[in-house]
Amino acid sequence: MQTCIIETPLGPMRAAAEAEALQGLWFVGQTYFPPQTDTWREQPDYPVFTLLRTWLRAYFFGNPPSTELSLAPQGSPFRLWVWQILREIPYGHTRTYGAIARQIVEEQALPALSAQAVGAAVGHNPISLIIPCHRVLGVRGRLTGYAGGIEKKQALLAGEQGCRPWASA
Repeated sequence: MQTCIIETPLGPMRAAAEAEALQGLWFVGQTYFPPQTDTWREQPDYPVFTLLRTWLRAYFFGNPPSTELSLAPQGSPFRLWVWQILREIPYGHTRTYGAIARQIVEEQALPALSAQAVGAAVGHNPISLIIPCHRVLGVRGRLTGYAGGIEKKQALLAGEQGCRPWASA
């Protein structure tokens, strides 16, 4: 696995890629940070990371990124399904855990699915920002959990609304 640290206005992030596809992007020290990073090879010039830096630069300057990144998140079929739904949430918009659960119930003809099950999958998203788990809110739009920290989630949502709280830092 290739890796590098990328500095962002909200703190350093560790990226991981293999076979020209991004497999992970985490705020350093966040919940569910991968434990095996000591075996990864520092490769800051790996082509995927060059594209990722372009994506992050656009994002943090308040522009919906247009750079296409090849993603290869690793997870169960259920988690992969949830993460794909997250990718469909437009820049600057949000969804609730319950709405995502209802969507899956309808699309998969399931009898039921809890918002908590969706929340567990969202929380284990290995590619922060690109797979926009920060755009998922609790009941009635309540700001809840984010593996990178609730203050980062709040800042990311504000940034997508045109208020870049990190610009003054």
